[in-house]
Amino acid sequence: MTDFDTIWHTQDNIRTIVNAVLGECIWDLSYNEQRMAIELELTRSLEEEESDALLSQFPLPADLDGIGAQGTRFTFHL
Repeated sequence: MTDFDTIWHTQDNIRTIVNAVLGECIWDLSYNEQRMAIELELTRSLEEEESDALLSQFPLPADLDGIGAQGTRFTFHL
């Protein structure tokens, strides 16, 4: 069974960190049930240094997924 309280709490933490580090630039932040991961897409593309700096702020494992339709994409594994 999926624990949506944990997912929502994690999404709130991700949103808070992104807003603190980059400002409000979230295009999409959603849970992908098939991948059992939270997916984040920004409204802009980040340079490698910016991506690394952002990833280092998160308390859970995350991967850079490249560039999506709007900007840089990340996956957070639960």
